[in-house]
Amino acid sequence: MLVTFDFLIVGAGSAGCVLANRLTADPAVRVCLIEAGGSDASPRVQIPAGTITLYKSKVFSWNYFSTPQKNLAGRSLHTPRGKALGGSSSMNSMIYIRGDASDYDQWEAAGCPGWGWDDVLPYFKKSEGNRLGQTLQYHGTQGELLVDSPRDPNPLSERYIRAAERIGLKRNDDFNGATLEGVGIYNVTQKDARRLSSYRAFVAPVRQRKNLTVLTGCEVERLLLDGERVVGLELRENGQWRTLRCSRETILCAGSLGSPHILLKSGIGPKAELEAAGVVCRVDLPGVGKNLQDHIDGLVTVRSKSPLSLGFSFGALPKVIVSPFLYLAKKMGWLTTNYVEAGGFARTPLAASIPDVQMHFVPGFRSHRGRLFEWGHGYAIHTCVLRPKSLGEVRLGEGRSLCIDFNFLSEEADANVLVEAVKLARRILAQPEFDAIRGEEMLPGAQVQSDQQLLAHLREYAATVFHPAGTCKMGSDEAAVVRPDLKVRGVVNLRVADAAIMPTLVSGNTNAACIMIGERAASFILGR
Repeated sequence: MLVTFDFLIVGAGSAGCVLANRLTADPAVRVCLIEAGGSDASPRVQIPAGTITLYKSKVFSWNYFSTPQKNLAGRSLHTPRGKALGGSSSMNSMIYIRGDASDYDQWEAAGCPGWGWDDVLPYFKKSEGNRLGQTLQYHGTQGELLVDSPRDPNPLSERYIRAAERIGLKRNDDFNGATLEGVGIYNVTQKDARRLSSYRAFVAPVRQRKNLTVLTGCEVERLLLDGERVVGLELRENGQWRTLRCSRETILCAGSLGSPHILLKSGIGPKAELEAAGVVCRVDLPGVGKNLQDHIDGLVTVRSKSPLSLGFSFGALPKVIVSPFLYLAKKMGWLTTNYVEAGGFARTPLAASIPDVQMHFVPGFRSHRGRLFEWGHGYAIHTCVLRPKSLGEVRLGEGRSLCIDFNFLSEEADANVLVEAVKLARRILAQPEFDAIRGEEMLPGAQVQSDQQLLAHLREYAATVFHPAGTCKMGSDEAAVVRPDLKVRGVVNLRVADAAIMPTLVSGNTNAACIMIGERAASFILGR
């Protein structure tokens, strides 16, 4: 028997969970929220410090790999995406960043009316439950997504901030306020020292609604079209094929990799590429899968003997042993960390009036060998290019699999900014605040000094920050996949609502922007 819903939402991630909440507020509307992953009921997900164990998890991550990157020494980059209720918001570092106001004004100027900063700010505020007493001009207090400060920041995070101030960067206590620029402690999406994913914030409290059906372990294979209408979809559940029908709309919220993949497998995309992959073209839409953008990361990591930092050593053993008890009793200690409690936004000599790099400070030793854990202590700064010019794509590979090509550093400007970002991180770590805990720089290493040497190093070691965006670009031009109302061009009742619709990548972590996109999609559907 075919089951029919008013709305099918594909992907229970940052945006999809918002949509499920808003649409089912009307008891007459029947909604099915479909997630390929499973439950998020694991301490690894719920306890903040568990985040580091999720990125290579076979249970909670898709664990994609990119194609060999021609400008990164032919390396295939590990690209984890969330595979559980909450999507990538159930595995990320929980940092709440909206980006710079100019990001959204740029969207509007590029042919997306109604998406300027003044237009989107009310939607950010609607979902936010700010617990920090920050100004109401920029923040909401009644939303489901609680925004707080880290419960028990490592003391090295404050050293980083003071060192950055010494070289002229200003302390910023609110990256989501009047200005993005500066350094400080990041706000996080947590509640009572537990992760607050989009699922936990928006769906778990209303899952008892009779008009909401949540399916897990269901991977959508393709959309079913009748002319210009989506009438349903086919999915695989426990190895069995199943068909769902929709009477009103289908909304893809499967992310910048998942959403275009579903479109391509359904015959919506570049005609020549689809036919070459053996897929019948239903809607010739050249922009599907193109315009892939991500923040490319360069790391400076230092070994130190100081047990002040997070790490495993005989000296730290008492702190490690007591951490579970301290967390359970007082919600304090190591298990409350997200590992990147501090950071900031800065302008390199190549920037104009707004920051062009972001930093994530890690009060622990990041492995120079790519390992999950290393014995010992240290600290690190991740740096990334905020506004990359290099564009990649996703396309169908063998057997209709997903083929991801970031095309990182194809534009020289990105390489130049990343080199300057690493130099900035080194300047911060060279300040007196780190003298007492100073150790050996493992990456890039003392032997890497000139710009040419740094660039060669980055080609060998640079990675993604896990912020893919742009593969179903919003706009009014022929390259756009969705219109400003998020409807897919050429299909009357299909929308995309996730980071894939970003014409250009926002300046920072993408979770907050995706939640805002979910709010906007709900308002379009509800006619508000």
